[in-house]
Amino acid sequence: QVQLVESGGGLVQAGGSLRLSCTASGRTFRLYTKAWFRQAPGKEREFVAAISWTGGVTFYADSVKGRFTISRSNAEDAVYLQMNSVNSEDTAVYYCAATQDGVSRNMGQYKYWGQGTQVTVSS
Repeated sequence: QVQLVESGGGLVQAGGSLRLSCTASGRTFRLYTKAWFRQAPGKEREFVAAISWTGGVTFYADSVKGRFTISRSNAEDAVYLQMNSVNSEDTAVYYCAATQDGVSRNMGQYKYWGQGTQVTVSS
């Protein structure tokens, strides 16, 4: 079964840091663009960050720019999201996704998705 598996979510205090990981299972995504999206309670899923398959191009939502960093390891077929200076608005389920297309914020371009990991920021 082809899947992406997220981990690293949990409870973090406002102003703290958390690192999310996403690994591949069932096939390789080493040559795929990878991204993180999130969905807060009662809201639509939104783009967070994306990274090209080489790692040379990254793209962030304005709301996380300067606080979050996306990175990847093709050797481990993994993508990471370092979250710093988190606040209550970062509380959401975080999903990783993969596409054969280029870096994009368009959710519809991502064919493969993980099940999500919950991040809760406490004040």
